[in-house]
Amino acid sequence: MSSKNSFFGPVDPARDAGWAEPPTRKGFFTDTSICIGCKACEVACKEWNAVPEDGIELSGMSYDNTLGLGASTWRHVAFVEQPAIPAAEPAPGSVDLGMPAATLPGAVGGDSGVPFRWLMESDVCKHCTHAACLDVCPTGALFRTEFGTVVVQDDICNGCGYCVPACPYGVIERRDGPVGDPAVGIAQKCTLCYDRLGEGMEPACAKACPTQSIQFGDLDELRVRAQGRVEHLVEAGVTDAQLYGHDPADGVGGAGAFFLLLDAPEVYGLPPDPVVTTKALPDMWKQAGLAAVTLLAGAAAAFLGGQR
Repeated sequence: MSSKNSFFGPVDPARDAGWAEPPTRKGFFTDTSICIGCKACEVACKEWNAVPEDGIELSGMSYDNTLGLGASTWRHVAFVEQPAIPAAEPAPGSVDLGMPAATLPGAVGGDSGVPFRWLMESDVCKHCTHAACLDVCPTGALFRTEFGTVVVQDDICNGCGYCVPACPYGVIERRDGPVGDPAVGIAQKCTLCYDRLGEGMEPACAKACPTQSIQFGDLDELRVRAQGRVEHLVEAGVTDAQLYGHDPADGVGGAGAFFLLLDAPEVYGLPPDPVVTTKALPDMWKQAGLAAVTLLAGAAAAFLGGQR
């Protein structure tokens, strides 16, 4: 199996990695407009993948207890509380997105509540078309599967941590506990349940999602479905609905896990315009090679000049 390993541009990542006849690329489409914040995805992910507990106390950030993705948080449900801005007139044909009530939890009385809305989003590794974490791994512990996903091999990872700063989303980390866990010191992240895919099963998080906010399937089909969903929401008056990570022409070549958002990506803690951090690597090597040749030529000229 030979690998081209492109650093930018729209490609089939499995074929680019050397798979001769890969199956259709698989991925996630997470529709945040129907996420209810139940965290069933977080629990299912931990149970199936034996991911250790990483915080059972509330953080003070709404109902968020983990704050972000990490080595022991492969699915993270974000709770974003925003002041509700009353519209002058209700949008024609507006729809109920299934969000919680627009008063603060525990508020009683007619006007004692403060109007606000919850934005909920189940975040996960993006399984980028061009994955910088994979590019910088010196041992081959990170590899591209036949499904187009990116997986860490625990028995090959040496814990160098090069992948951690390479990820433009801040997804991957080295696990620092608990004591006795075999993955301590090793880079960890979502595998898109690679073992389940091999058996024809859907990932645990998508299986457990009660509202189908997390949808799993062929990536091209999910993109078509997602575009239709956005158009439906916009027509219904949800004008801020937008897709994130779906475009093969973006800075990471399109994500294998993309999202429908109801506000700007920054609101959810997502970078607005992520770019694979190794995009310029070929040019950097060329410049380094040119510099080396120039130094050698200069050294040779100095040596020959000194012989006269």
